[in-house]
Amino acid sequence: MADCVIAEDETLLRDAFVELLGQEWPELKIAAACEDGGSALEAIAAHQPEVAFLDIRMPGLSGLEVAAAMAEASPHTRIVFVTAYDQYAIDAFERGALDYLLKPVSRERLAACVQRLKVRAQGERLDPDALAAALRQLGSTLPNTRQAPPLVWLTASAGAETRLIMVDDVAYFQSDTKYTVVMTAEGEALLRKPIRELLEVLDPNTFKQIHRSTIVNLKAVASIARDETGRGVVRLKTRPETLSVSQPFMALFRSM
Repeated sequence: MADCVIAEDETLLRDAFVELLGQEWPELKIAAACEDGGSALEAIAAHQPEVAFLDIRMPGLSGLEVAAAMAEASPHTRIVFVTAYDQYAIDAFERGALDYLLKPVSRERLAACVQRLKVRAQGERLDPDALAAALRQLGSTLPNTRQAPPLVWLTASAGAETRLIMVDDVAYFQSDTKYTVVMTAEGEALLRKPIRELLEVLDPNTFKQIHRSTIVNLKAVASIARDETGRGVVRLKTRPETLSVSQPFMALFRSM
């Protein structure tokens, strides 16, 4: 049975797409429906699906970044981008021979996409070099859609105190049950904001997700290596502890 992973950060759109896909491709198993790029990348690496439906703009990793990392994490998975971009961007999709669906996704468009995927699954091989070139082209074509400047400072609790912390001073953020730990050279504080919401307001050029529960400040990284088991390890400039890099995320560092 064919299976897929869906990545869409808006709940209503994700639920509607799951329902429509179930109607148009009932034998397709939905292995995971994710709300951000990091979760999608980990799900794709875990399930190795035949197809991944990726929203372009998501918190944290974009659909393009997930697709680029998939070349190593799940090289056989076919990618379908789900996009709200205009015709200028659609031309870039078509020149790169990439599958795409335009939002709002209609039944007719999805049915045609499903048929293309079924035909290609019968024997058309994926060309990793062509995919990489198409992704680079798309990355240079699509507009920057960030709605607001990145976060500069935040307030977090440290015992009975409320601390004002400059974002550049943060070494990493890590999810901890109800809270997010904010770690600086001076120690930790607690923030009442989940990782997913932080990904929407942090500068994506400086802060990178390395695990579903961890975001690291690249300026605070001393080195990235593999341990004896092959697991990725981040060593920090101002903190003694090391951070684990989830296997699918290692590909993102190799492309930097």
